[in-house]
Amino acid sequence: MLTKRIRIAILVIAAGVIVVALTAVVGHKKIERLMISQSMFSGADQVEHFRTMAQIFPARAIAAAPQPRLFDAGEALPLPETYDFNGQTRNTADFLDATDTTGFLVLKDSRIVYEKYWRGNDAGTHWISFSMCKSFVSALIGIAVSEGAIASINDPVTRYAPELAGSAYDGVRIKDILQMSSGASWNEDYSDWNSDINRFGRTFAFGGSLDDFVKTLKPDHKPGTFNRYNSMDTQVLGLMLRHATGTSLTEYLAQKLWNPLGMESGVEWITDDSGSEFAAGGLNATLRDYARLGELYRNNGNWYGRQIVAADWVRASVTPDAPHLMPGKRSNSDSTLGYGFQWWVPDERGDFSAIGIYNQFVYVSADHHLVIAKTSANHHYGTTNGEASDHEDEHLALFRAIESRFR
Repeated sequence: MLTKRIRIAILVIAAGVIVVALTAVVGHKKIERLMISQSMFSGADQVEHFRTMAQIFPARAIAAAPQPRLFDAGEALPLPETYDFNGQTRNTADFLDATDTTGFLVLKDSRIVYEKYWRGNDAGTHWISFSMCKSFVSALIGIAVSEGAIASINDPVTRYAPELAGSAYDGVRIKDILQMSSGASWNEDYSDWNSDINRFGRTFAFGGSLDDFVKTLKPDHKPGTFNRYNSMDTQVLGLMLRHATGTSLTEYLAQKLWNPLGMESGVEWITDDSGSEFAAGGLNATLRDYARLGELYRNNGNWYGRQIVAADWVRASVTPDAPHLMPGKRSNSDSTLGYGFQWWVPDERGDFSAIGIYNQFVYVSADHHLVIAKTSANHHYGTTNGEASDHEDEHLALFRAIESRFR
């Protein structure tokens, strides 16, 4: 009988042989992508991954705006030392450390009143947005509607992306997809090898077609009746937008947002191997440039006198307009937060936020002339599939404590 030590040695050798064999078949880069994909939500440290994603995955890049518009400095404002959450007093510095915060920025009246970086990041670090990217896609769709490239968000998405005929998105209104109410199925069980999220992770890691992946989803609810957060809805919006505008998402971003907003740094948008952008979460940019989208929306789409995104689009984007989209616990939604056009609406107060996994935020309080942006690599994220590890509600409590200083 083999001893325990010998059995372990054999397993280690076998694992090494498998890695070598896989590397020979699919290449080192794709193995690296797969390993990152499989390490997500495992409790592993992700800081280095999140600032180098555009070097690991294929990406399209654009430069800083030809005429950058820098934020002025305002009167320095320290963060509150404590805040209240669920009836308890919490320490701000401890929370920022526990969630592996890499950058935190506060704008008041378009001026930087707080900015600090940790864990090797600085103002020039490009960091992956994850689902904050969805709010950029929404802005681009609003521009495409204003310019007539998309006739109406009441059109079926298949008018612009006919290859989705026969899929879960066949005949579904663009508006319902914008509001995460497409009715498409989605299973985000990380422990199930065959779940949609794990199938997507493998497709993404190996450079498979993201456009083809969305065709594998099945209809589950009647469109426009149930709010299910499904990143593939945004992937469909990206596919539609490419068809409607006749250009890549990255080029359209450069033309319609990056250059007009005077973004001070470049950006990379991760793609699959065919060059189609990961619309649901592939932007890599600096904290200040993420904050600029919040500042644009705080000002109803107007940027220093120039209307970049139509004001009525901005208002519709951050205003839930159906029962299944309203804030609060309800049977026709998988979230307690409200939802607009790829923007979260936490409650009835009028604040709104772009939110990405691992605690990426652009939080906007228009009433208080305030924008808060945060990048993080919370290594606990997803390990319990709830607030105990994800800390999204607690972040909102911290943001409100900051906001309260301006009331």
